[in-house]
Amino acid sequence: MRSDAVHQVLETEIADAAQRLGRRPRVLDVGGGSGVWAVPLAEAGCAVTVIDPSPNALATLQRRAEDAGVADRVTPLQGDTEALAALSPDGGADLVLAHGLLEVVDDVDAAIAALASSTAPGGAVSVLVANRYAAVLARALAGRVGEALRLLNDADGVLDAGSETLQRRFDTDGLQRSLSAGGFTVELVQGQGALSDLVPGSATDDNPRTADAVAELEQAAATRSPLRDIATRLHAIARKPS
Repeated sequence: MRSDAVHQVLETEIADAAQRLGRRPRVLDVGGGSGVWAVPLAEAGCAVTVIDPSPNALATLQRRAEDAGVADRVTPLQGDTEALAALSPDGGADLVLAHGLLEVVDDVDAAIAALASSTAPGGAVSVLVANRYAAVLARALAGRVGEALRLLNDADGVLDAGSETLQRRFDTDGLQRSLSAGGFTVELVQGQGALSDLVPGSATDDNPRTADAVAELEQAAATRSPLRDIATRLHAIARKPS
């Protein structure tokens, strides 16, 4: 797995789960698509079930898993959050991934309830969402001040529900409230892309030392407010009571 803050947190979570359970951790990746997260987790030793509505994405996942030599650890299933109860591992998953999911579902509360029912007692859910304030800042810096103001004032942080693929964006407090209301205990909220997304690619191209420095800077900024709170994406780890 990569070295950014989100991957490091997931590495720690699966290592702790393996030690606690004495077996291969079971991961459920909801909306995991082509396996960007699932295949590295399988390579790290997890048994991963990926649920996604797109057959094309699942076919890409299967090819990627075969190329990585972990096809026996990855189970692709077609479905969405409404099918979680039927498709989840018996007893629930030790780690449930909902990366890029809550911004696009029709009902956030119902989706979180489905995630909770699919999580084993004592297990964790990893949620990665688009950050409202990052979108506001990006548009303001680009001179699109009217759009920035609309994003800031809109209840869901959306410019135009008819044209945007996202139905909502989150901020730190709102994400924590949603997960807590769903019965989870939020253990961590950090940023992904707090500063690294602002560094020009030309600064790190063919310069490993600068790239390493950017990675170190991103790690340091990931949990520090206000830098965390303006990151491109917000990442939360929340625990289901045992």
